[in-house]
Amino acid sequence: MKIAIMGAMVEEVDPFLSAGEHEPLLRYFSKHEDLEYAGNTYHLARYKDLEIVLAYSKIGKVYSALTAATMLEHFGCEMLLFTGVAGAVDPELKIGDLVAATKLCQHDLDITAFGHPHGYVPEGKIYIEADRELLHIAKEVADEKGIDLKGGIIATGDQFIADPERKEWIARTFDADAIEMEGASVAVVCDAMKVPFFVLRAISDAADMDAAFDFDEFLKHSSQVSSSFIMAMLEKINNSVSR
Repeated sequence: MKIAIMGAMVEEVDPFLSAGEHEPLLRYFSKHEDLEYAGNTYHLARYKDLEIVLAYSKIGKVYSALTAATMLEHFGCEMLLFTGVAGAVDPELKIGDLVAATKLCQHDLDITAFGHPHGYVPEGKIYIEADRELLHIAKEVADEKGIDLKGGIIATGDQFIADPERKEWIARTFDADAIEMEGASVAVVCDAMKVPFFVLRAISDAADMDAAFDFDEFLKHSSQVSSSFIMAMLEKINNSVSR
């Protein structure tokens, strides 16, 4: 099986690639090569019986959709795991908490002038649901590690939210638990191509007036937490395909 692992920023996939405070997770991989394609670098490797394609997309819905589509169409990935950070909308979420997207929406998609609800376009849908089997695997990993993994709705938009009023509007309109800038666009691509996907976000800020400060301070730590969880999921996926 060939699996895509992606994040939006270099910091979100850096734990797989670079030595530093933590050993690189890529030490578990048999690395093959790096390929340049469509303005991006894709890292091809193996993890036991799995083929891995790893990349970061750059920030935003357009770049993340391009990268996800490339991983599925050009590289032939059969599953996509997204790792990264997000801002909290649910007041119970704290910095460092892990959120697994049960479904995702686009909070900045707005054709309400034509009578449609926020987040909807004709022939589309407001919410895209994540793969249930991958959510089940994530729950198993969380239970084994003693991690309080929270399932919830993730809202995506081409905006870094640091405005309490906008945050409250997104929470009210979409019943969202967390906010970020790529997940829903990746979900749309995977859903259209019928490829199972999983989006994991570690909370890096509270999407309020202190968001920019919190984000910079906790980005690396939150990314390490998220990527380590993805590695544990890979182990379980490998065991299931090796039987």
